[in-house]
Amino acid sequence: MADASGILAELVAALPEGVVVSSPETLEKYRFDWTHDATAGMPLAAVRAQDAGQVQETLRWATRHAVPVVPRGAGTGLSGGALAIDGGIVLSTERMRAVEVDLASRVAVAEPGALNVDVKRAAAEHGLWYPPDPSSYEICSIGGNIATNAGGLCCVKYGVTADYVLGLDVVLADGTLVTLGGKRVKDVAGLPLLRLFVGSEGTLGVVTRAVLRLVPAQHPRATVVATFPTVAAAAAAVVDLGRTVRASMVELMDRASLNAVEDFRPMGLDREAGAMLVIQSDAPGGARADEVSAAVTACERAGAKEVFATDDPDEGELFVQARRLHFTALESRGAVLPEDVGVPVPQLPALLAAVEEIAQRYAVQVPVVAHAGDGNTHPAIVYSAGDEDAEHRARFAFDAIMVAAIELGGTITGEHGVGRLKTASLQLQLGPEVMDLTRRVKAAVDPLGILNPGAGF
Repeated sequence: MADASGILAELVAALPEGVVVSSPETLEKYRFDWTHDATAGMPLAAVRAQDAGQVQETLRWATRHAVPVVPRGAGTGLSGGALAIDGGIVLSTERMRAVEVDLASRVAVAEPGALNVDVKRAAAEHGLWYPPDPSSYEICSIGGNIATNAGGLCCVKYGVTADYVLGLDVVLADGTLVTLGGKRVKDVAGLPLLRLFVGSEGTLGVVTRAVLRLVPAQHPRATVVATFPTVAAAAAAVVDLGRTVRASMVELMDRASLNAVEDFRPMGLDREAGAMLVIQSDAPGGARADEVSAAVTACERAGAKEVFATDDPDEGELFVQARRLHFTALESRGAVLPEDVGVPVPQLPALLAAVEEIAQRYAVQVPVVAHAGDGNTHPAIVYSAGDEDAEHRARFAFDAIMVAAIELGGTITGEHGVGRLKTASLQLQLGPEVMDLTRRVKAAVDPLGILNPGAGF
């Protein structure tokens, strides 16, 4: 790159004071996402954009000088998708936080830096609800959710982020701003480009505004909590339940995860259980009692040790909080390689068995939680930071789990994205023809390849 300081001065001059930062101590904050992966580079600068115009100016500059740009939201990603690149720019949308609710259209119009919880709170003020709910919903951004097509605990009934995106403003690599969709519920004019950008991990454009569909607030939830002697028994209950009930939540925690959470924050969880299921129903009226009864029956039929049901939302929320604490609890134990492999629900028992075998094969700890109702699992490989042999075994296990999921007809990522940690396994899942098509789409939208190079594919 010719005279980096000179071209950076051009960008600094084009944007308001304080938008571009380049001191090493400030840039350290922008190098990593939640993976803290050591391959993160040292960027030339970070741009903390305040509006779409500043995003456009940054990308026009980057195109002129062929400088790579890594878009970044809240930095909570779990696949290395926002790791900085040596000599590149980190384009942060953290300062773009506005949220407005259009009650008549039943949508929220949000900037990408708004947190998921910000949209939820704004919707709740009008008796509405924004369903996508990653475990990190209190700290993850809407822009990041859109970039990875994030899911969460309610996906089993309510779907993922893409199901709630009605419109986007996106700035392309050359600085062009395009508006896709809008407040319309139905719109099939032209190619479905809106969906192309949801889940594209910042490789095709930078989202600067999103129109998000809202729904009426949830009915009160009833909760069923069941413990099982084995993970296999819990998985069998999930498969059985799914044949008859569309629960609003079906979450699984294995023994290692239960013990990690109990060590981190004692909650009275059963340390001896092979697994625990947390099942919720938000069906209206008498249908809720019917779904609870069906859940209890499925758990008992699968050999549950204990089954507990409650209509008290606060009591049920205690168990949901235990599930949400999983990843935070693991971080206190060492370095973590998080996965989010998924399979068709009938293959869930086989996938969980494969994860157990891989953990034994490579002598690593792999606590597992899962959005079990939709087959999306989160094995998390824990190893001692600084132990080179342990890290090698962890990375072999990481790759083996993705292979196991693919062999079962599944996917290497259900909601976290491919990022930079899973690119080597992507072709194994998609095959050469789909990979070639993917690269042709990328070349058409970003011919210089400056948007998040190395991420996604």
